[in-house]
Amino acid sequence: MIINSARFVISNSNVDKCPKDVRHEYAFIGRSNVGKSSLINMLTGRKNLAMTSSTPGKTMLINHFLVNDKWYIVDLPGYGYARRGKESRGQLQRIIEGYILRRPQMTNLFVLIDSRHEPQKIDMEFFEWLGENGVPFSIVFTKTDKLSRQAADRNVASYCTRLLEQWEELPPVFVTSSETGAGRENLLDYIEQLNELPLQE
Repeated sequence: MIINSARFVISNSNVDKCPKDVRHEYAFIGRSNVGKSSLINMLTGRKNLAMTSSTPGKTMLINHFLVNDKWYIVDLPGYGYARRGKESRGQLQRIIEGYILRRPQMTNLFVLIDSRHEPQKIDMEFFEWLGENGVPFSIVFTKTDKLSRQAADRNVASYCTRLLEQWEELPPVFVTSSETGAGRENLLDYIEQLNELPLQE
């Protein structure tokens, strides 16, 4: 897929205020500082489309970006930032769950995982919640440029083995690097396939 255009459309904290048009939406989520904004910028080829930050937990809103005037990338708040207060975490949970469970245009949820780390309890619980609610999702391993090829492959394989302890089969898995562009074509090809599916209003 060739990306000809990508532009920011709207930010909000309420799923009811998301764009009213009916287009495929691909949401990206992960623990804080997993490289979400960098991945979105890499996919779209726009360096500053999604604002990156070295401060974890910066994204607090649902951000819509229209790509090729045909489909949306949706940047969701990160989860699991321990230094947030209880009230703030509760608010973010409502924003995230509201979008994921109530947005029929969401064709797929891409869950980002930092390839440098062992499986985290919060991620495993999130996958379980997605399964319980029948949410279509894929797993995107990020920051593979920070590891050797062998170490990255080993960590990804370990994570998948752990997932298969709870799941009968794995969802689609992508291995990426925002620095090198690795995995970009595979992700965009997958989105292009999903764009061909009919979308219910």
